[in-house]
Amino acid sequence: MEIIHTPHLQKGNVEDKRKEILAYFHHSFDTYESLYSLLTDEQAYYQRPEKLRHPLIFYFGHTATFFINKLVLAKQLKDRVNPQLESLFAIGVDEMSWDDLNDEHYDWPSVADVKDYRADVRQVVSDLIETMIFTLPIEWDSPMWPVLMAIEHERIHLETSSVLIRQLPIKHIKPKSAWAPSKNVGDRVTNELIPVAAGDVKSGKPFHAQYYGWDNEYGHQAAFVAGFKASKYLVSNGEFLEFVAQGGYQQPELWEEEGASWLAFTQATKPVFWQKSKDGYEYRALSQIIPLPMNWPVDVNYHEAKAFCNWKSRMTGHNLRLPTENEWLRLRDEAGLDDTLYHKGLNINLAKAASSEPVNINRHGDFFDVAGNVWQWTETPIFPMEGFKVHPLYDDFTTPTFDNKHNLMKGGSWISTGNEATRDSRYAFRRHFYQHCGFRYIQSDININVNDFDYESDTQVSQYCEMHYGKEYFNVPNFSKASAAFCLQQMQGKVKRKALDLGCAVGRATFELAKEFAHVDGVDFSARFIKTAFDMQERGEIRYHLIEEGELTSFHSQRLAALSLYEVRNKVAFAQGDACNLKAQFTDYDLIFMGNLIDRVYSPRQLLASVTQRLNIGGILIVASPFTWLPEYTERNEWLGGYKDENGETLTSSEALEKALSDNFKRIGEPTEIPFVIRETKRKHQHTFSEFHVFERTS
Repeated sequence: MEIIHTPHLQKGNVEDKRKEILAYFHHSFDTYESLYSLLTDEQAYYQRPEKLRHPLIFYFGHTATFFINKLVLAKQLKDRVNPQLESLFAIGVDEMSWDDLNDEHYDWPSVADVKDYRADVRQVVSDLIETMIFTLPIEWDSPMWPVLMAIEHERIHLETSSVLIRQLPIKHIKPKSAWAPSKNVGDRVTNELIPVAAGDVKSGKPFHAQYYGWDNEYGHQAAFVAGFKASKYLVSNGEFLEFVAQGGYQQPELWEEEGASWLAFTQATKPVFWQKSKDGYEYRALSQIIPLPMNWPVDVNYHEAKAFCNWKSRMTGHNLRLPTENEWLRLRDEAGLDDTLYHKGLNINLAKAASSEPVNINRHGDFFDVAGNVWQWTETPIFPMEGFKVHPLYDDFTTPTFDNKHNLMKGGSWISTGNEATRDSRYAFRRHFYQHCGFRYIQSDININVNDFDYESDTQVSQYCEMHYGKEYFNVPNFSKASAAFCLQQMQGKVKRKALDLGCAVGRATFELAKEFAHVDGVDFSARFIKTAFDMQERGEIRYHLIEEGELTSFHSQRLAALSLYEVRNKVAFAQGDACNLKAQFTDYDLIFMGNLIDRVYSPRQLLASVTQRLNIGGILIVASPFTWLPEYTERNEWLGGYKDENGETLTSSEALEKALSDNFKRIGEPTEIPFVIRETKRKHQHTFSEFHVFERTS
């Protein structure tokens, strides 16, 4: 395959950069579709090789949908290509607890329809790239950034899709030369430990970096790393076979508590890509089954890697474990692997075969495969570096993983392309997750402890946690509780079977509505908010810190039980979603409440048209908003009101709202104002009034 790298964001001129990005886009689209051409028939697209993932048809459409959804959000595109598919394929890929994997909620399209959709998206994005006005350098606020974001997103899914395809029954795969495994297979390589000197490490990059990055790569951290010894090679299939042969999977005492639970649940006896044969084991490569390559790196999840280290420690009498992220960085520095782009002689970026290769080929100083071949598990749960901030177009790329349940992997694999094949990449997955990921072990007397429950550190989320669940300020009642009470008052004498809290933020009103409704859905665009709401539902508690002044903070804990909401938590379901383009299953509601939402969406009229079809006849729609229209959220021509019309007449948002709903709704009562306070710091608060409008659906 053609080797192509993520574009430099500063070099060259605009027209050359335009051509480079256009070629990069088409290369990504082509490579992704080439991977899916391995599937033998349409039936394969509807398989779920991993039960905690959607069928493959979702991922085939998801990456194209991402282009349109982000470009609409960025206001680079006004019109959607296919709103139905762009809702269906939008969300549900990262195995978060709130992901909707219920097949009853999905009417999957045909493969032909998705191929046609991908072709339409290709044309739309190509036309946009060719005509977009932009300047160099390309940075976060550049109109070209969401295009690069979507390309790099597809390259991530090139790899994750290959993992899923690798788990399909081989009958669904037709081998192709472009995706053939390496033929370089040999005997087990004997590993050894080599000293790595103590030293300082630095990581993180500036926001004007030369190459595209995801939010977690920006910022800075520095640390001193004590000396340790590291294995010369990645752990090979042959080395791991000894652990399997000696009953490693049958000894729960070798496994960490979480790993032992995973082992008991799955009843695993071997790595997932090994298959039993009459002579021992075979190896499932992407498109073929081959004899177990003893000198290739083993592919395992974190739990298996950790259990191996515990077993090896017992066998050798030394304290062996996985490296931390900083220890891996120290190893990388010691090996002299300092290029921003990983490519020189490495098994990465599809530069070689479509598989791993022997662990003793790619040398870096005294070590091999410091990067490339397979990813390498670390002991470090992903965390935000100093200076971290989310990109406004993709606030849920990393923040949902700041939960101490997603460990960092380093170095990239044979199919890591684009941003994945760069020095600064930081990717993390749940510890039971399978990727093209292996490990190397280190010897160190420094023990690593991982907490399972930490304090919310995102400033905006913490402010909303306090607003929803915390104390009241200046004698202003809790807004979420007051909002729900207002909604329930409007529902007196009506059926209270099902409600939708649209724009639910961190979820207090959703819980409050569940006091009287049989079921309440809470939906918000922000994964950060939904993660917090779900944590409150699952654990019954959230923890966060608030800014007092400067760098001083105070810690807080809130519990559902203390708010008399614990008993209703099972009547609530939280989901991430675009309010203007919700999935089809969000329907048949007796109440829809939109709290402080309508002036924060890209198309208020589209939102109102959508909720009309989701509310039952006779149902109540309540729209609450301070109507603080801002162009960064809603383009001026999309505002409902708050301006003078073409005749010079004042058009208030209240009037415009009633007009927009007049065909299907009647107004109930006069607008009502309810105040709310958002605490920013100990001495700074926002005091705002939200205007509540009540409508009953008549047709």
